[in-house]
Amino acid sequence: MRMSDVAPSADHNQLIILPERLTLLHRAMLEQKEVVSFRRGILFTHPDAVRDLLIGCDAKVIKSKALRLARWTLGSGLLTSDGALHRRQRPIIQPTLHPKRLAGYAASMVSHAAATAKSWSEGQTIDARAEMTRLTLCIVAEALFGAALGPEVDAISNAMDYNILAFARLVRPFGRLLSFIPTPFTFRYLYSRRKLLNVLRRFVANRRASGEVKDDLLGRLISAKTPDGQPAMSEQQLIDECVTLFAAGHETTANALTFTLWLLALHPQVQQQLAAEVQSVLPDSAAEPTIDDVDRLPLTRRILAESMRLYPPAWIQGREAAEELLIAGTTVKKGQTIFVSQWLTHRDSRWWLDPEKFDPERFNDAAAALAADGSPRPRWAYFPFGGGSRSCIGEAFAWTEMILVLATLARRWQFSTAPNALAIRLEPGITLRPGNAVELVVQLR
Repeated sequence: MRMSDVAPSADHNQLIILPERLTLLHRAMLEQKEVVSFRRGILFTHPDAVRDLLIGCDAKVIKSKALRLARWTLGSGLLTSDGALHRRQRPIIQPTLHPKRLAGYAASMVSHAAATAKSWSEGQTIDARAEMTRLTLCIVAEALFGAALGPEVDAISNAMDYNILAFARLVRPFGRLLSFIPTPFTFRYLYSRRKLLNVLRRFVANRRASGEVKDDLLGRLISAKTPDGQPAMSEQQLIDECVTLFAAGHETTANALTFTLWLLALHPQVQQQLAAEVQSVLPDSAAEPTIDDVDRLPLTRRILAESMRLYPPAWIQGREAAEELLIAGTTVKKGQTIFVSQWLTHRDSRWWLDPEKFDPERFNDAAAALAADGSPRPRWAYFPFGGGSRSCIGEAFAWTEMILVLATLARRWQFSTAPNALAIRLEPGITLRPGNAVELVVQLR
Protein backbone atom coordinates (compact mmCIF):
# COMPACT_ATOMS: atom_id res chain seq x y z
CA MET A 1 0.00 0.00 0.00
CA ARG A 2 1.26 3.45 -0.89
CA MET A 3 0.61 6.54 1.18
CA SER A 4 -0.78 8.28 -1.89
CA ASP A 5 -3.74 5.89 -1.71
CA VAL A 6 -4.88 7.56 1.53
CA ALA A 7 -5.60 11.23 2.27
CA PRO A 8 -2.83 13.04 4.21
CA SER A 9 -5.03 13.43 7.29
CA ALA A 10 -5.98 9.75 7.35
CA ASP A 11 -5.72 7.50 10.38
CA HIS A 12 -2.05 6.57 10.75
CA ASN A 13 -2.97 2.93 11.43
CA GLN A 14 -3.98 2.55 7.78
CA LEU A 15 -0.41 3.39 6.79
CA ILE A 16 1.29 0.81 9.00
CA ILE A 17 2.05 -2.80 8.11
CA LEU A 18 2.04 -4.87 11.29
CA PRO A 19 4.32 -7.92 11.39
CA GLU A 20 2.81 -11.20 12.50
CA ARG A 21 4.60 -11.01 15.85
CA LEU A 22 2.73 -7.88 16.94
CA THR A 23 -0.58 -9.12 15.56
CA LEU A 24 -0.29 -12.40 17.46
CA LEU A 25 0.65 -10.64 20.70
CA HIS A 26 -2.37 -8.37 20.47
CA ARG A 27 -4.67 -11.28 19.67
CA ALA A 28 -3.30 -13.26 22.61
CA MET A 29 -3.91 -10.31 24.93
CA LEU A 30 -7.54 -10.04 23.77
CA GLU A 31 -8.06 -13.78 24.30
CA GLN A 32 -6.12 -14.34 27.55
CA LYS A 33 -6.48 -10.82 28.99
CA GLU A 34 -3.86 -9.85 31.60
CA VAL A 35 -1.71 -13.01 31.72
CA VAL A 36 -0.65 -14.56 28.44
CA SER A 37 1.10 -17.93 28.69
CA PHE A 38 3.11 -19.24 25.77
CA ARG A 39 6.04 -21.51 25.03
CA ARG A 40 8.72 -18.95 25.81
CA GLY A 41 7.26 -17.73 29.09
CA ILE A 42 4.57 -15.45 30.53
CA LEU A 43 3.49 -12.06 29.26
CA PHE A 44 1.79 -9.65 31.66
CA THR A 45 -0.18 -6.66 30.36
CA HIS A 46 -1.67 -5.04 33.48
CA PRO A 47 0.18 -1.99 34.88
CA ASP A 48 0.27 -3.60 38.33
CA ALA A 49 2.25 -6.48 36.86
CA VAL A 50 4.61 -4.03 35.16
CA ARG A 51 5.21 -2.39 38.55
CA ASP A 52 5.74 -5.74 40.30
CA LEU A 53 8.26 -6.93 37.72
CA LEU A 54 10.26 -3.74 37.24
CA ILE A 55 10.12 -2.46 40.82
CA GLY A 56 8.97 -5.11 43.32
CA CYS A 57 10.92 -8.05 41.86
CA ASP A 58 13.83 -6.03 40.53
CA ALA A 59 16.43 -7.86 42.63
CA LYS A 60 14.96 -11.31 41.92
CA VAL A 61 15.25 -11.37 38.14
CA ILE A 62 18.03 -11.39 35.56
CA LYS A 63 18.19 -10.42 31.92
CA SER A 64 16.11 -12.49 29.54
CA LYS A 65 17.74 -15.02 27.25
CA ALA A 66 17.21 -12.70 24.28
CA LEU A 67 19.15 -9.85 25.88
CA ARG A 68 21.88 -12.25 26.97
CA LEU A 69 22.16 -13.22 23.30
CA ALA A 70 22.57 -9.52 22.48
CA ARG A 71 26.03 -9.77 24.06
CA TRP A 72 27.09 -11.36 20.77
CA THR A 73 26.47 -8.03 19.02
CA LEU A 74 26.80 -5.43 21.79
CA GLY A 75 29.24 -7.08 24.17
CA SER A 76 28.80 -7.11 27.96
CA GLY A 77 27.86 -3.47 28.39
CA LEU A 78 25.32 -1.86 30.66
CA LEU A 79 22.33 -3.01 28.60
CA THR A 80 23.22 -6.70 28.66
CA SER A 81 25.13 -7.11 31.93
CA ASP A 82 23.75 -8.47 35.20
CA GLY A 83 24.62 -8.74 38.86
CA ALA A 84 27.89 -7.38 40.20
CA LEU A 85 29.08 -6.15 36.78
CA HIS A 86 25.95 -4.06 36.26
CA ARG A 87 26.07 -2.70 39.84
CA ARG A 88 29.70 -1.67 39.30
CA GLN A 89 29.30 -0.09 35.86
CA ARG A 90 26.09 1.91 36.30
CA PRO A 91 27.49 4.32 38.95
CA ILE A 92 30.47 5.01 36.68
CA ILE A 93 28.27 5.96 33.74
CA GLN A 94 25.25 7.54 35.41
CA PRO A 95 26.78 10.90 36.43
CA THR A 96 27.53 11.81 32.80
CA LEU A 97 23.82 11.44 31.97
CA HIS A 98 22.48 13.15 35.09
CA PRO A 99 19.92 15.94 34.43
CA LYS A 100 22.36 18.49 35.89
CA ARG A 101 24.81 17.72 33.07
CA LEU A 102 22.34 18.32 30.24
CA ALA A 103 23.11 22.01 29.82
CA GLY A 104 26.56 21.03 28.59
CA TYR A 105 25.09 18.81 25.88
CA ALA A 106 22.22 21.03 24.71
CA ALA A 107 24.31 23.29 22.46
CA SER A 108 25.68 20.25 20.61
CA MET A 109 22.18 18.83 20.17
CA VAL A 110 20.85 22.06 18.70
CA SER A 111 23.94 22.67 16.54
CA HIS A 112 23.64 19.28 14.84
CA ALA A 113 19.86 19.63 14.47
CA ALA A 114 20.30 23.06 12.86
CA ALA A 115 22.93 21.66 10.48
CA THR A 116 20.52 18.90 9.46
CA ALA A 117 17.72 21.42 8.89
CA LYS A 118 20.01 23.63 6.79
CA SER A 119 21.02 20.67 4.62
CA TRP A 120 17.45 20.28 3.29
CA SER A 121 15.97 22.23 0.39
CA GLU A 122 12.45 23.36 -0.42
CA GLY A 123 10.28 20.50 -1.69
CA GLN A 124 12.95 17.86 -1.06
CA THR A 125 11.89 14.32 -0.24
CA ILE A 126 13.87 13.03 2.72
CA ASP A 127 14.11 9.61 4.34
CA ALA A 128 13.28 10.65 7.90
CA ARG A 129 14.69 7.44 9.33
CA ALA A 130 18.07 7.90 7.66
CA GLU A 131 18.20 11.61 8.53
CA MET A 132 17.35 11.09 12.19
CA THR A 133 19.84 8.23 12.47
CA ARG A 134 22.69 10.38 11.14
CA LEU A 135 21.66 13.26 13.37
CA THR A 136 21.49 11.26 16.59
CA LEU A 137 24.75 9.46 15.82
CA CYS A 138 26.54 12.80 15.48
CA ILE A 139 25.00 14.06 18.73
CA VAL A 140 26.01 10.98 20.70
CA ALA A 141 29.55 11.00 19.30
CA GLU A 142 30.12 14.63 20.27
CA ALA A 143 28.18 14.78 23.54
CA LEU A 144 29.32 11.51 25.10
CA PHE A 145 32.64 10.83 23.40
CA GLY A 146 33.87 14.33 22.55
CA ALA A 147 34.45 13.27 18.96
CA ALA A 148 33.14 14.31 15.56
CA LEU A 149 31.80 11.97 12.92
CA GLY A 150 32.61 13.10 9.40
CA PRO A 151 31.87 11.29 6.13
CA GLU A 152 32.06 7.99 8.03
CA VAL A 153 28.66 8.63 9.64
CA ASP A 154 26.86 6.63 6.94
CA ALA A 155 29.22 3.68 7.39
CA ILE A 156 28.60 3.79 11.14
CA SER A 157 24.86 3.99 10.58
CA ASN A 158 25.12 0.95 8.33
CA ALA A 159 27.10 -0.90 11.00
CA MET A 160 24.40 -0.12 13.56
CA ASP A 161 21.76 -1.51 11.21
CA TYR A 162 23.71 -4.73 10.88
CA ASN A 163 23.92 -4.96 14.67
CA ILE A 164 20.12 -4.81 14.84
CA LEU A 165 19.71 -7.35 12.02
CA ALA A 166 22.27 -9.68 13.60
CA PHE A 167 20.34 -9.62 16.87
CA ALA A 168 17.11 -10.44 15.00
CA ARG A 169 18.89 -13.44 13.48
CA LEU A 170 20.27 -14.60 16.84
CA VAL A 171 16.84 -14.88 18.49
CA ARG A 172 15.42 -17.01 15.69
CA PRO A 173 15.52 -20.81 15.87
CA PHE A 174 19.08 -22.02 15.20
CA GLY A 175 20.15 -18.36 15.21
CA ARG A 176 23.49 -18.93 16.91
CA LEU A 177 24.31 -21.72 14.50
CA LEU A 178 23.49 -19.47 11.53
CA SER A 179 25.86 -16.85 12.92
CA PHE A 180 28.78 -19.22 12.46
CA ILE A 181 27.90 -20.09 8.85
CA PRO A 182 29.94 -17.99 6.38
CA THR A 183 27.01 -16.44 4.53
CA PRO A 184 27.17 -13.05 2.73
CA PHE A 185 25.22 -11.54 5.62
CA THR A 186 27.70 -12.85 8.18
CA PHE A 187 30.63 -11.34 6.26
CA ARG A 188 28.84 -7.99 5.87
CA TYR A 189 27.99 -7.95 9.57
CA LEU A 190 31.54 -8.77 10.66
CA TYR A 191 32.98 -6.16 8.29
CA SER A 192 30.63 -3.43 9.46
CA ARG A 193 31.15 -4.33 13.12
CA ARG A 194 34.91 -4.06 12.67
CA LYS A 195 34.47 -0.56 11.24
CA LEU A 196 32.37 0.42 14.25
CA LEU A 197 34.88 -0.98 16.73
CA ASN A 198 37.73 0.75 14.92
CA VAL A 199 35.94 4.11 15.22
CA LEU A 200 35.37 3.61 18.96
CA ARG A 201 38.96 2.47 19.50
CA ARG A 202 40.08 5.60 17.68
CA PHE A 203 37.99 7.73 20.06
CA VAL A 204 39.71 6.05 23.01
CA ALA A 205 43.21 6.27 21.51
CA ASN A 206 42.82 9.94 20.57
CA ARG A 207 41.63 10.83 24.05
CA ARG A 208 44.52 9.02 25.71
CA ALA A 209 47.05 10.53 23.32
CA SER A 210 45.75 14.04 23.95
CA GLY A 211 46.24 13.72 27.70
CA GLU A 212 43.02 15.75 28.05
CA VAL A 213 40.96 15.13 31.16
CA LYS A 214 37.25 15.59 30.45
CA ASP A 215 34.31 14.65 32.62
CA ASP A 216 32.28 13.20 29.77
CA LEU A 217 31.27 9.57 29.32
CA LEU A 218 34.51 8.52 27.61
CA GLY A 219 36.59 10.35 30.20
CA ARG A 220 34.82 8.60 33.08
CA LEU A 221 35.18 5.18 31.46
CA ILE A 222 38.90 5.68 30.88
CA SER A 223 39.66 7.15 34.29
CA ALA A 224 37.52 4.80 36.42
CA LYS A 225 39.64 3.14 39.10
CA THR A 226 39.23 0.38 41.64
CA PRO A 227 39.76 1.19 45.36
CA ASP A 228 43.43 0.17 45.01
CA GLY A 229 43.98 2.53 42.06
CA GLN A 230 43.86 0.02 39.23
CA PRO A 231 41.75 0.55 36.05
CA ALA A 232 38.16 -0.40 36.87
CA MET A 233 37.65 -2.22 33.59
CA SER A 234 39.60 -4.07 30.98
CA GLU A 235 40.10 -2.66 27.50
CA GLN A 236 37.46 -5.08 26.23
CA GLN A 237 34.96 -3.96 28.88
CA LEU A 238 35.68 -0.34 28.01
CA ILE A 239 34.94 -0.96 24.33
CA ASP A 240 31.82 -3.02 25.18
CA GLU A 241 30.43 -0.09 27.18
CA CYS A 242 31.24 2.28 24.33
CA VAL A 243 29.47 0.03 21.80
CA THR A 244 26.39 -0.30 24.01
CA LEU A 245 26.05 3.40 24.78
CA PHE A 246 26.85 4.46 21.23
CA ALA A 247 24.19 2.09 19.91
CA ALA A 248 21.53 2.69 22.57
CA GLY A 249 22.26 6.41 22.67
CA HIS A 250 21.13 6.96 19.11
CA GLU A 251 18.90 4.06 18.02
CA THR A 252 15.89 4.60 20.29
CA THR A 253 15.98 8.39 19.93
CA ALA A 254 16.25 8.18 16.14
CA ASN A 255 13.26 5.84 16.02
CA ALA A 256 11.16 8.08 18.29
CA LEU A 257 11.97 11.19 16.23
CA THR A 258 11.25 9.37 12.96
CA PHE A 259 7.81 8.21 14.07
CA THR A 260 7.10 11.67 15.49
CA LEU A 261 7.88 13.46 12.21
CA TRP A 262 5.77 10.94 10.32
CA LEU A 263 2.81 11.37 12.69
CA LEU A 264 3.09 15.15 12.40
CA ALA A 265 3.05 14.85 8.61
CA LEU A 266 -0.23 12.94 8.89
CA HIS A 267 -1.74 15.42 11.35
CA PRO A 268 -1.24 18.94 9.93
CA GLN A 269 -3.29 20.61 12.65
CA VAL A 270 -1.03 19.28 15.40
CA GLN A 271 1.97 20.27 13.32
CA GLN A 272 0.69 23.84 13.08
CA GLN A 273 0.13 23.95 16.85
CA LEU A 274 3.72 22.77 17.35
CA ALA A 275 5.05 25.49 15.03
CA ALA A 276 3.02 28.11 16.91
CA GLU A 277 4.44 26.99 20.24
CA VAL A 278 8.03 27.11 18.97
CA GLN A 279 7.39 30.53 17.43
CA SER A 280 6.03 31.87 20.72
CA VAL A 281 9.10 30.64 22.61
CA LEU A 282 11.54 31.76 19.89
CA PRO A 283 10.07 34.87 18.23
CA ASP A 284 13.50 35.85 16.91
CA SER A 285 13.92 33.92 13.67
CA ALA A 286 17.70 33.84 14.16
CA ALA A 287 17.52 32.37 17.67
CA GLU A 288 18.01 28.69 18.42
CA PRO A 289 16.43 26.83 21.36
CA THR A 290 18.52 26.33 24.50
CA ILE A 291 18.34 24.15 27.57
CA ASP A 292 16.25 26.90 29.24
CA ASP A 293 13.56 26.48 26.59
CA VAL A 294 12.94 22.77 27.21
CA ASP A 295 10.39 23.38 29.97
CA ARG A 296 8.78 26.15 27.89
CA LEU A 297 7.78 23.66 25.16
CA PRO A 298 5.06 21.54 26.83
CA LEU A 299 3.22 20.70 23.60
CA THR A 300 6.48 19.54 22.03
CA ARG A 301 6.94 17.17 24.97
CA ARG A 302 3.33 15.93 24.73
CA ILE A 303 3.73 15.20 21.02
CA LEU A 304 6.83 13.12 21.72
CA ALA A 305 5.13 11.36 24.64
CA GLU A 306 2.17 10.41 22.47
CA SER A 307 4.44 9.24 19.66
CA MET A 308 6.27 6.95 22.11
CA ARG A 309 2.96 5.68 23.45
CA LEU A 310 1.92 4.53 19.99
CA TYR A 311 5.34 3.49 18.71
CA PRO A 312 7.55 2.87 21.75
CA PRO A 313 11.18 2.31 20.70
CA ALA A 314 11.51 -0.11 23.64
CA TRP A 315 8.40 -2.16 22.78
CA ILE A 316 8.89 -5.20 25.02
CA GLN A 317 11.03 -6.07 28.05
CA GLY A 318 11.97 -9.51 29.28
CA ARG A 319 13.37 -10.85 32.53
CA GLU A 320 14.16 -14.35 33.77
CA ALA A 321 13.03 -15.34 37.27
CA ALA A 322 16.06 -16.11 39.45
CA GLU A 323 13.69 -17.55 42.07
CA GLU A 324 9.97 -18.19 42.42
CA LEU A 325 8.04 -14.93 42.17
CA LEU A 326 4.55 -13.59 42.73
CA ILE A 327 3.58 -11.02 40.10
CA ALA A 328 0.14 -9.44 40.25
CA GLY A 329 -1.17 -12.53 42.04
CA THR A 330 0.35 -15.01 39.57
CA THR A 331 3.11 -17.41 40.59
CA VAL A 332 6.12 -17.46 38.29
CA LYS A 333 8.50 -20.41 38.58
CA LYS A 334 12.24 -20.05 38.80
CA GLY A 335 13.78 -19.99 35.33
CA GLN A 336 10.64 -18.81 33.57
CA THR A 337 10.88 -15.80 31.27
CA ILE A 338 8.59 -12.89 32.09
CA PHE A 339 7.61 -10.24 29.56
CA VAL A 340 5.88 -6.89 29.78
CA SER A 341 5.16 -4.98 26.60
CA GLN A 342 4.92 -1.25 26.11
CA TRP A 343 3.33 -1.95 22.74
CA LEU A 344 0.40 -3.73 24.40
CA THR A 345 -0.04 -1.80 27.64
CA HIS A 346 0.25 1.56 25.88
CA ARG A 347 -2.62 0.52 23.60
CA ASP A 348 -4.91 -1.01 26.23
CA SER A 349 -8.37 0.56 25.91
CA ARG A 350 -8.91 0.36 29.68
CA TRP A 351 -6.26 2.99 30.28
CA TRP A 352 -6.37 4.95 27.03
CA LEU A 353 -9.52 6.37 25.44
CA ASP A 354 -9.50 5.59 21.70
CA PRO A 355 -5.97 4.13 22.09
CA GLU A 356 -5.16 3.89 18.37
CA LYS A 357 -5.70 7.62 17.89
CA PHE A 358 -2.78 10.08 17.83
CA ASP A 359 -3.80 12.64 20.45
CA PRO A 360 -1.02 14.54 22.27
CA GLU A 361 -3.61 16.24 24.48
CA ARG A 362 -4.11 13.01 26.39
CA PHE A 363 -0.83 14.00 28.10
CA ASN A 364 -1.93 17.46 29.19
CA ASP A 365 -2.17 18.20 32.90
CA ALA A 366 -5.91 17.60 33.11
CA ALA A 367 -6.08 14.36 31.15
CA ALA A 368 -2.71 12.77 31.89
CA ALA A 369 -3.85 10.97 35.06
CA LEU A 370 -7.20 9.69 33.77
CA ALA A 371 -7.99 6.26 32.34
CA ALA A 372 -10.58 5.67 29.62
CA ASP A 373 -13.44 5.48 32.14
CA GLY A 374 -12.41 8.68 33.91
CA SER A 375 -10.81 6.92 36.88
CA PRO A 376 -7.15 7.48 37.80
CA ARG A 377 -4.84 5.88 35.25
CA PRO A 378 -2.32 3.48 36.82
CA ARG A 379 1.21 4.85 36.94
CA TRP A 380 2.63 1.91 34.97
CA ALA A 381 0.18 2.16 32.08
CA TYR A 382 2.96 4.18 30.42
CA PHE A 383 6.60 3.19 30.70
CA PRO A 384 8.53 4.03 27.50
CA PHE A 385 11.85 4.08 29.40
CA GLY A 386 11.23 1.02 31.57
CA GLY A 387 11.62 1.31 35.32
CA GLY A 388 13.50 0.20 38.40
CA SER A 389 17.26 -0.11 38.72
CA ARG A 390 17.47 -1.02 35.04
CA SER A 391 15.44 1.88 33.73
CA CYS A 392 16.95 3.68 30.76
CA ILE A 393 19.99 5.48 32.11
CA GLY A 394 19.74 8.09 29.36
CA GLU A 395 16.07 9.08 29.86
CA ALA A 396 16.78 12.71 30.79
CA PHE A 397 19.33 13.00 27.96
CA ALA A 398 16.82 11.55 25.48
CA TRP A 399 13.97 13.86 26.50
CA THR A 400 16.19 16.94 26.23
CA GLU A 401 17.60 15.83 22.88
CA MET A 402 14.21 15.01 21.35
CA ILE A 403 12.56 18.25 22.49
CA LEU A 404 15.42 20.44 21.26
CA VAL A 405 15.77 18.58 17.96
CA LEU A 406 12.03 18.63 17.22
CA ALA A 407 11.79 22.34 18.06
CA THR A 408 14.81 23.14 15.89
CA LEU A 409 13.41 21.27 12.89
CA ALA A 410 9.79 22.42 13.29
CA ARG A 411 10.64 26.13 13.39
CA ARG A 412 12.12 25.89 9.88
CA TRP A 413 10.22 23.13 8.12
CA GLN A 414 6.80 21.56 7.78
CA PHE A 415 6.46 17.93 6.81
CA SER A 416 4.07 16.01 4.57
CA THR A 417 4.07 12.44 3.35
CA ALA A 418 5.69 11.86 -0.03
CA PRO A 419 3.11 11.14 -2.78
CA ASN A 420 4.47 7.71 -3.69
CA ALA A 421 5.84 6.67 -0.30
CA LEU A 422 5.15 3.14 0.85
CA ALA A 423 3.33 2.33 4.06
CA ILE A 424 5.68 1.82 7.00
CA ARG A 425 6.54 -1.78 7.76
CA LEU A 426 7.17 -2.07 11.49
CA GLU A 427 10.22 -4.07 12.51
CA PRO A 428 10.07 -5.23 16.16
CA GLY A 429 13.55 -6.41 17.07
CA ILE A 430 15.71 -5.24 19.94
CA THR A 431 13.89 -1.93 19.29
CA LEU A 432 10.74 -1.02 17.38
CA ARG A 433 11.85 0.69 14.20
CA PRO A 434 10.61 1.35 10.67
CA GLY A 435 11.66 -1.50 8.41
CA ASN A 436 11.75 0.69 5.31
CA ALA A 437 12.34 4.30 4.31
CA VAL A 438 10.02 6.92 5.83
CA GLU A 439 9.71 9.38 2.97
CA LEU A 440 8.57 12.90 3.86
CA VAL A 441 8.48 16.11 1.84
CA VAL A 442 9.90 19.19 3.56
CA GLN A 443 8.60 22.70 2.89
CA LEU A 444 9.79 25.98 4.37
CA ARG A 445 7.53 27.74 6.83
